[in-house]
Amino acid sequence: MSHQRNPDGFPVPTTRGALPIVDSHLFADLLPPEAAFELTAGHRHHLEPYVGVTDDGTPRRGLYHLDGPTTAPNPAVAAAAAYLDGLAPHQRVVGALPMDAPEWRLWTNAIPTWHPKGMRLDRLAGHDRDRALAVVEASLSPAGYAQVRAAMALNANLGELVDDYRDTLAEFAYWFTLFGNPSADSPWGWQLMGHHVDLHCVLIGGDTVLAPVFLGAEPTTGTGRFTGVRALQDETEVALAFRRTLDPDREPEFLMGSSLLAADLPPELAGPWNGRHLSGAGGDNLVLPPAGIIASSLPADQLDGLVDLIRVYLDRLPRPQADRTLALVRDHLDDTRFSWRGAHDDRCAFYYRVHSPVLLVEYDNHPGVFLTNPEPARFHVHTIVRYPNGNDYGRDLLAQHYGLHHG
Repeated sequence: MSHQRNPDGFPVPTTRGALPIVDSHLFADLLPPEAAFELTAGHRHHLEPYVGVTDDGTPRRGLYHLDGPTTAPNPAVAAAAAYLDGLAPHQRVVGALPMDAPEWRLWTNAIPTWHPKGMRLDRLAGHDRDRALAVVEASLSPAGYAQVRAAMALNANLGELVDDYRDTLAEFAYWFTLFGNPSADSPWGWQLMGHHVDLHCVLIGGDTVLAPVFLGAEPTTGTGRFTGVRALQDETEVALAFRRTLDPDREPEFLMGSSLLAADLPPELAGPWNGRHLSGAGGDNLVLPPAGIIASSLPADQLDGLVDLIRVYLDRLPRPQADRTLALVRDHLDDTRFSWRGAHDDRCAFYYRVHSPVLLVEYDNHPGVFLTNPEPARFHVHTIVRYPNGNDYGRDLLAQHYGLHHG
């Protein structure tokens, strides 16, 4: 495919794309086998017994703790009730599922190869879509919600840049699903799923679990009518600032490689779909041995820099929950590791990972999927957040809740 650069520097196609995508459905049988295998991982694995991300296949227990009931009103409950009240009965059948529905674990950052349940936002009337988004907004911090909406807008920007896939690369080509009965007493939650935006939010009394989360953008800055829209800037810049403080003589402890160029990577890390990511869709039971520099071994100023980076991801939550989660992460700094792949200048692409017993963060720069850059670039970012050792989708806290109230 030939390409040219637009005035903002992104290489855009000059011929139409050949990916078999129509109306936000990916026809995997029309893809090469290797691509089809990677892009169907979420669908293939979502019914496997859940374990969680672990170091060695066995989850550590006793890491997560319920905060218990709260008397403070939760605006997300009211927003969810208003959303459900606005749905027609036939919409509620597929848009509001039981708390234990397997669809919690059925998601993809790419394009679905199945027909998702939930309500597709661009199929809802404007006021119903606003009520769905109000649930997301009420569950997140203002900064977290702004980040989600920016990623959705940049999805539409991408469609305009490539002038193709307009029924898929659109601002509201996302499925929203409620799970359980929204209330202050019983667990419930929601999923928002689509290209570059996958959020799973579980609310249990005073606890909010936001994991897994996949946020990405291609490109990360808007053009045309989206000028001024930006996403994932702190995830990039705060990480670079921290990386530049690390001592060169300690690079053997955290540097996995100095380049993201395909020729410099092992084949399993050089593909265009997952890149360096290990914990994306279908990775609920990932076995990931710890690797990298140990957080507690860093001098105080460098440790503060790592905590600042972790805070970038946790601040997507409302402040009280973000603070509680950060306190939990701090309890495990002796077992928290940081690793990096790539350079740390002003242009080169890079990957990094924060791996704690209670938090896994991955950041990766990717080559073009819809744009035409053949090598990873700063303007294409993927990020993933998980809660290892069994608390993705709030599973560990849900087990504790049900043990207390239904045991």
